[in-house]
Amino acid sequence: MLQSFNALQAKFLEAMTEALFHDVEMAIPARQVVDNLQYQFGLVTGSKPGEIALMINALSIVLGGPLFLLQSPAERAEVMRSRLQETRIDFLQDIARIRSIVYSGYYGHWQGLTQQDNIANPVHAQIGFTLPEFRDRSAPGEVPITFVPGRDLTHDDLLGQDALPDEVDVIVVGSGAGGAVAADAMAGHGHDTLILEAGPHYPSSRISHEERRMTSRLFVDGGIQSSADNDFIVFQAHCLGGGTVINNGIALRMDEPLLSHPKAPDVFAKWHEIGAPVDKAAFDASYAAVEARLQVERIDPISGRNNGTHLIDGWKAYAASTGDPDDLAAPTAWFTKNYGPKSAGAECAYCGYCNTGCPYGRKHGMAQSYLIDAHRKGARIAAEVRVTHLVWRDEEAGGKQVADGVQVMLADGRSRFVRARKGVVIAAGTMASSRILDASGIEGTGEGISLNIASPVPALMPEDRPMRAWDEDQMATYVDRGDFLIESHFQPPMSMSSLMPGWFGEHARRMQNYSRIASAGILFPADRRGRLVGGKLSFKLQADIDLPLVRRALAALVRVHFAAGAIEVYPAVLRGITIRPGDDVEAMLEDAIREADDITLSSSHPHGGNAMNVDPANGVVDLDCRVHGTTNVLVTDASVLPSCIRVNAQLTTMAMAHYATARSDPFGT
Repeated sequence: MLQSFNALQAKFLEAMTEALFHDVEMAIPARQVVDNLQYQFGLVTGSKPGEIALMINALSIVLGGPLFLLQSPAERAEVMRSRLQETRIDFLQDIARIRSIVYSGYYGHWQGLTQQDNIANPVHAQIGFTLPEFRDRSAPGEVPITFVPGRDLTHDDLLGQDALPDEVDVIVVGSGAGGAVAADAMAGHGHDTLILEAGPHYPSSRISHEERRMTSRLFVDGGIQSSADNDFIVFQAHCLGGGTVINNGIALRMDEPLLSHPKAPDVFAKWHEIGAPVDKAAFDASYAAVEARLQVERIDPISGRNNGTHLIDGWKAYAASTGDPDDLAAPTAWFTKNYGPKSAGAECAYCGYCNTGCPYGRKHGMAQSYLIDAHRKGARIAAEVRVTHLVWRDEEAGGKQVADGVQVMLADGRSRFVRARKGVVIAAGTMASSRILDASGIEGTGEGISLNIASPVPALMPEDRPMRAWDEDQMATYVDRGDFLIESHFQPPMSMSSLMPGWFGEHARRMQNYSRIASAGILFPADRRGRLVGGKLSFKLQADIDLPLVRRALAALVRVHFAAGAIEVYPAVLRGITIRPGDDVEAMLEDAIREADDITLSSSHPHGGNAMNVDPANGVVDLDCRVHGTTNVLVTDASVLPSCIRVNAQLTTMAMAHYATARSDPFGT
């Protein structure tokens, strides 16, 4: 396998690893950590491994070059502490994030191929983690962790790269939440439909619990795609089925009856105000149609018995202590999800690995539902075929452009053209769709991108209160406070180590208390703050609006943890602070968080960029999701959402695709 880092870069990573673990016993040697990283980044496609290599070069210079290598691990740690951990310089904060990559190389250690090969994994033993195959599920009410066969598209259902047709009626670009629903509708209208997906096909049987491999193969940039200034990590899928393969299955409406805060913004009213009215009754019907097809249901509390309950109980105690009417009015709930369904004997087995795909066939994502439906209706599907741009016909129709088809790049680098007799549906995700439209000459794309921004807050419980949150559904419960949400949240070892705050021995101590960690995260809306510049997301928080909200939401979550019994709380600030009961929470957060670089921020829900609007000057698509100035190009993914929707975008994206394509035939005569 190709080595991502040269000998000098590998030597520097090894020295940095020794420094980060200098005061603790390592379960594997530093050299093995580097080998793990070489393997992990060798699987990542695109430019990200090269970017990381350049960051390592910069970091080596900042830390002293050859002198750093000659120092003892303890001396190196002091250099890193003074130049990285305590820094307020943006550039140094950016390259300091390499520490998370080193931790992923350690805690993502994997031996051989299978779980059996890792029964004696020394890193897992060190932190008290048990892989799903070896967990005891014999107690009454527990769900066995077993594979449910026959629920996925198979490789035989897909076209080979040389079998792409020269022309079809309708081409759908993208196979995720928006693309799959639209493709099913197109095939249902009787169109000869071709679905093109840029990513690979990973059915459940091909997915494993090897985090480093799955994140490298299923995510854009191996799960570390960043904004242009590295302030945010933006998680996006790169596989057949899109985000429904690697998300948590959360299915929330924008205005959940009785489950939204009374003061939560009315998103439908906002859309109407800015020139993007939708028929709410029809949109609700689209919500209902998707929910019925996916058999969305509320999760069983057993799947979040400790970490999920911790958040709900903690919030109720916290709200009672504040007496704030807005806190008391905040609903708490167990998530509704498109897992299972239970009636099919495929309920979630809560193995805790949702974000690297379900190897047990228990997700009801696009590759287990709408893509199968579309295929049964005659649609053809091809993976690892990347659409680069639309090709336009020479003649216009009524002064509007007419798409003739798409230019594609095959996995082996060959380029070819596929004609669309009737039309093209773009649904490749907010950023990829914007890039395709921009490359096709559509003006105004990639503007007004919104994010639901998350920041994790782990907490340590007393010794007599083990959580074992790793043996639960990753995300089980939530609180809607109106201007922000709080969601229970946990991750398997590799991913948890990369988001766990702290440096050196303190980070190791927190990970060694893995079974005592409770964790949740804040989620807050940032409406239309971003745009694509050179294909990358440029997104800036507003210091006078967003940062005070971040600090206030984090302070609330810190107190929620304490109300639920935590003895230490670890907000995800770069310096790695510890907050204990009795500390001045607000003052500590005010000092620690002065800009976005000071804290770990991420988003899995980018939306907007090709907004719906009646006025072409204010949006890319019209009220039917048709690109302004074209006759036969639709966009049906999250990029058309006119403003920030505040909650998880999966269900709303599906509903929008249904609203645009299933109610009537957009390419009918």
